Amino acid sequence: MSEATVDNGRRVWLISTCAMGGVGAAAVAVPFVSSFQPSARARAAGASVEVDISRLQPGEKMVVEWRGRPVWVLYRTPEMIASLEVVEPRLADPQSERRVFPTPEYALNRHRSIKPQYLVAVGVCTHFGCSPTSRFTPGDQPGLPNDWPGGFFCPCHGSAFDLSGRVFANMPAPDNLEIPPHQYLTDTMLLVGEDQQA
Repeated sequence: MSEATVDNGRRVWLISTCAMGGVGAAAVAVPFVSSFQPSARARAAGASVEVDISRLQPGEKMVVEWRGRPVWVLYRTPEMIASLEVVEPRLADPQSERRVFPTPEYALNRHRSIKPQYLVAVGVCTHFGCSPTSRFTPGDQPGLPNDWPGGFFCPCHGSAFDLSGRVFANMPAPDNLEIPPHQYLTDTMLLVGEDQQA
C-alpha cells in the first residue's frame, strides 16, 4: 500500500469526523438557543407580548394575541374620545366599579387606559366569549340603534360596548371588556401582559 493511499484514507476519515462533529454541535446548539424564547405553553400562560404601534393610524384597530386571546389596540380619534363622556348615562358600569376582572388602577378612568388615545382591551365578550366586531361609525346601521355612538357590537347575542369597552345597559353581556395589564416601553412600543410596577 502506498503512502498516498494512506494519506487519502486519513483525509476522508478526518473530514468525515469533522463534518459529523459539526452536525452534532448544531443539533445541540439549536435547542439551546431556542430555549431562550418563551415556549408556546409559557406564551399561553401569559408571557408578555411586545406590540409596535408606530404604524397605527387614528381610527384604526390592530389585534395581537396574548394568553391565547385577542387583544385590541385602538388608536382613538379626538371625536372618539369626546364620545366617551356623552354615552356614560347609557352604560351599565361607566366607572368599571364591578371589577369582575382585575382592572388595573390606571384603567379606572373614562378612557380605561394609560393614554386617552389608545384603548388596550381583551376582545372577548363578557357574555359567552364571542369576539365583538368593530362598529366605529356613528349613526343608523343595521342591527344597531339609530343613535349609535360608535363602538363594538357582539353578533352572537347583541351586546354593545362603547369605544372604551364599557357595556351598554340592558345588554346580555354583564360586564365591561377586560383591560389586560400593559405598559408603554416607548411612545410606539407597547408591552401587553405586564404592569409598570411588575
